[in-house]
Amino acid sequence: MKHLFSTITVVLLCSIMISCKSKAPENAEETKEKPVYMFSYFKGDSADGLHLAYSHDGLKWEALNNDSSYLKPTVGKDNYMRDPSIVQDGDGTFHMVWTTSWWDNGIGYASSKDLKNWSEQVFIPVMANFEGVKNTWAPELFYDKKDKTFYIFWASTVPGMFDEVPTSNSEKGLNHRQFYVTTKDFATFSDTKVFFEPGFSVIDGAILQKDSVYYLFVKNENSEPAEKNIRVTSNSKPYDFPVKVSDPISGNYWAEGPAPLQVGDYVYVYFDKYRNHTYGAIRSKDMVTWEDVSDSISMPKGIRHGTAFTVSESVFEALK
Repeated sequence: MKHLFSTITVVLLCSIMISCKSKAPENAEETKEKPVYMFSYFKGDSADGLHLAYSHDGLKWEALNNDSSYLKPTVGKDNYMRDPSIVQDGDGTFHMVWTTSWWDNGIGYASSKDLKNWSEQVFIPVMANFEGVKNTWAPELFYDKKDKTFYIFWASTVPGMFDEVPTSNSEKGLNHRQFYVTTKDFATFSDTKVFFEPGFSVIDGAILQKDSVYYLFVKNENSEPAEKNIRVTSNSKPYDFPVKVSDPISGNYWAEGPAPLQVGDYVYVYFDKYRNHTYGAIRSKDMVTWEDVSDSISMPKGIRHGTAFTVSESVFEALK
């Protein structure tokens, strides 16, 4: 009898274990959320603030909130909210930086748990210690998960700091380089240092990490002769990028504001074709050969420079 009871017990335990194993993948699949692609951008003169769009395939993008602003700008010389850059940290908080004015020595910052309700806006004077600085343009955020550090980098002109480059009459006195700070809490920051100095006027940096490689996309801003195209370089860490960049990866048009995004096997880079008043995109599987897919994408009307990022389905549903 005792032997029979033991046998029955073992059979029951095995049945329970098999049942649990067979259900585990199904339950895991049920709780796994599909990613939704998001795009932060501004419209017009940027005075109305943050706009958001979404996509499920990286090609068709639709505006959220009836294409109305989620956040009105309140800081900086001109109270602008141009070039909004958003990343999410390991705790789920979204952080955003933006350009506050054409001519300012700092950037705007705010955070949110849901992309709808934002913290008090703060002005961060990242270039305050550089005498004569003209501007602080298109700040970009990158969050390095390995050391839980945020990198904030942007373009500034500091007269006399770098060798001058030939410029057109409309861009006299502008000779941009990329600067940066790091932070872990947006309360304390490292000293401002040069981030990228390729020997030409450079703006609109953006970083994408793919596997163990960091890719930096930038705009060559030289105006005489005009370049106005997107280049890329790469490194094993999100700083000290090699200053030798690729040939232009964008086409025969003026492009700025590169926004990289991993979509399946492809890396897409979206950008503002600002002279054509439209948006363009290229994509690549190997980060060397780039295919122009501008004719295959659709974006909200009037969209301007922003960034692409990924959110969970639950965050997206709450936004809707």
